Amino acid sequence: MSPQTGQTTTPQAGKIIDVVLDGGSLMTRSADIEMERHRAISDLLVENSFRLAQNDSAPGPYHLRLALSALEQRVHIRVRCVMSAQEDDISLPLGGLRKHIHDYVILCDNFYKTARAGQMHRLEAIDAGRRSIHDEGAEMLAEMLEERVILDKLTARRLFSLLYVLHMRGTEVL
Repeated sequence: MSPQTGQTTTPQAGKIIDVVLDGGSLMTRSADIEMERHRAISDLLVENSFRLAQNDSAPGPYHLRLALSALEQRVHIRVRCVMSAQEDDISLPLGGLRKHIHDYVILCDNFYKTARAGQMHRLEAIDAGRRSIHDEGAEMLAEMLEERVILDKLTARRLFSLLYVLHMRGTEVL
């Protein structure tokens, strides 16, 4: 029982325990994309902080289903609380996220090509740019979610990574 709220808490409250990517075509385009997907999901499930805002009846843990629709120009997130079976659908306009995802795609592509070419002297600069765009995209995503979801910086970064993976696996072009 939480001394502050008087509510029973579970060790997994405020946590994401499962993530499903729902894309147009979930065929893997490259080993790099598959590695990004695996790493983002694994890291997210190991360490995250995620809670529906203004909804004490759904404290978590949560299952997430993420989808990216280029046709609708939206990000769709379905959140299901395991304890209460409550579901919440969050739909966000791609807007500025689209540019961040596009820039991140270009930088990731350059990063992987440079790494394969063994040009280690260029890799550090490309990776710094990639991390910067990743941080900006994650920050924008967190701001877009702030009225519906409370999450930390690492969780926002990993969710942004998964949007990148969905973009790269999808059949529609943003």
